[in-house]
Amino acid sequence: MAKQPIKPFYFDITDDEIEYFAEQSKNILKSGRLILGENTTAFEKAFAEYVGTKYAIAVNSGSSGLEIILRLKKAEGTTVLVPTNTNFATVAAVLRVGAQVQYLDMDETTFAPSLAMVQEAVAKGATPPISGVLWVHIGGVISPEFPQVVEYCHQQGLFVLEDTAHAHGSQIKGVQAGNLGDGAAFSFFPTKVMTTFEGGMITLNDEQEDYIARSLRNQGKRGMDFGGLHTDFGNSTRISEIHAVLGLIQLAKLPQMLDRRQKCYQLITAPLREAGISFVSTDHQDHASQYKLIVHVPQGKKAQDIKSALAEENIFLGGTVYEIPCHQQPVFEGICEGQSFPRAEHWCPNHICPPLTSGMTEEEAKRVGEALVRHL
Repeated sequence: MAKQPIKPFYFDITDDEIEYFAEQSKNILKSGRLILGENTTAFEKAFAEYVGTKYAIAVNSGSSGLEIILRLKKAEGTTVLVPTNTNFATVAAVLRVGAQVQYLDMDETTFAPSLAMVQEAVAKGATPPISGVLWVHIGGVISPEFPQVVEYCHQQGLFVLEDTAHAHGSQIKGVQAGNLGDGAAFSFFPTKVMTTFEGGMITLNDEQEDYIARSLRNQGKRGMDFGGLHTDFGNSTRISEIHAVLGLIQLAKLPQMLDRRQKCYQLITAPLREAGISFVSTDHQDHASQYKLIVHVPQGKKAQDIKSALAEENIFLGGTVYEIPCHQQPVFEGICEGQSFPRAEHWCPNHICPPLTSGMTEEEAKRVGEALVRHL
């Protein structure tokens, strides 16, 4: 008898939560206040309290959030350092605000750049000048060097912004992702640790930046939800009140979801450690979102063969982080032309991300770990 399939994605919501969501959505529809109402305000306040920042601004996507925080830092006309191992959205946000990209390579132990890579890029310089770094906590992993990266960049007069699309609840040295640099943007896309269907959240600690960010997400209407006076060149990147209701539901259970992910991470990685199979560890963190478990494919093995073998056992792998680095994406052709990023070029196609969700049972997690050992 075939074993039950283990899938890479799970929408964590109970029947009671669905009923509550439906009731709250009905109330919103009856009220006629569909945007920028009490649910959005409550969601923003609760999220800021969770992350530990003074402010949180809800937007329609993590991508929009990245663009807004780059505009707050006046990145237009400058060069921004960005890891090549990231999602399209990170690089696209830099280009959309009128800045240029200088890629950074990655360290296979974190799948993020190293402090030395940042220092080398800053020392080399760029034209136009470098204004800051847009860092990515890939898979929810906060590099142990990241606090040093922030300190170094601040000493050089550079900003450090966090792409926290994967890092809901990740924490290092007592500080959460989203509160480690000069601003951050979270994603609530359906596959993320928590979701609002579509949506995102900006986290900030500066009052003036909070004021301008709210204007930029609302067509440049400073200090107004509605009206006809436009001061900033903003956009329509709000979330709906219904999105905010789901966000409140998901945020309330986020610690519980993270606990289940952490337990599954431990059960999957225990046999990997015993077998000497290499993976990106989060042991140095206080907490980790465990959005992705990044497992290195050993020399002589092929990622696709492993995925196919696991699929035959009804274990289905999700997307990687990321299979094709940005400097090899056709849409970004010509950026950093002639430069090579050897570690990303090797490890991006040579890793896998086994299923790891808050919906997995302990038995399923053990099954995944044992299967990985057999095939790796």
